Amino acid sequence: MEENISHVQIDDIDRSIIQLLNKNARISYTDLAKEVGLSRVAVQARINALMEHGVIERFAAVINPEKIGIHVSAFFNVEVSPAHLHEAAALLAEEQVVTSLYHMTGPSKLHMHALFINHQEMEQFMKEKLYKMPGITSVECQVLINRYKSRMGMRL
Repeated sequence: MEENISHVQIDDIDRSIIQLLNKNARISYTDLAKEVGLSRVAVQARINALMEHGVIERFAAVINPEKIGIHVSAFFNVEVSPAHLHEAAALLAEEQVVTSLYHMTGPSKLHMHALFINHQEMEQFMKEKLYKMPGITSVECQVLINRYKSRMGMRL
C-alpha cells in the first residue's frame, strides 16, 4: 500500500526559516523577519503555509530524559510474523515508553526506541507487554551507553 505524497517546493528563505526554527522554535516572528530579511507578516505567512502543506508538522519542547529521572534509552529490533505486523505496531505505538517506531526492511520488521526510568522498568515492559504480544517471534535490545549526536529536524 503506497502513500500518495505530494512534494512541496521550498526556497532558500523557507530553508533559512526552518533552520532558525530548528535552533529555537520560540524565536519571534519579528526576530525571524530580521534574520531572513522579510517583514514579520511575510514570515508568519510562510510559516503558516509550511504548516498547512505539512512541511512543519509541529512544534515541540525537547526534553533531556535524564533530567527528569529517565535513565535507560533502549533500541529494539522486533521481528513480527507478517499476519500480526500491523496489530503489533498499533499496540506498541500506544505504549507510553515508546518514543519512535518504524517498519524496517530486513529480518527485523519493527525498529523501536523506548525510554525507561531504570532497567527494572525495561525488564517489566519486555516481560509483561512486548513478549506477550501476538506474532512477536524475536526481540533484540540494545541499551544506549553514550549519545554523541542527536538530531532534531533534518538536513535541508
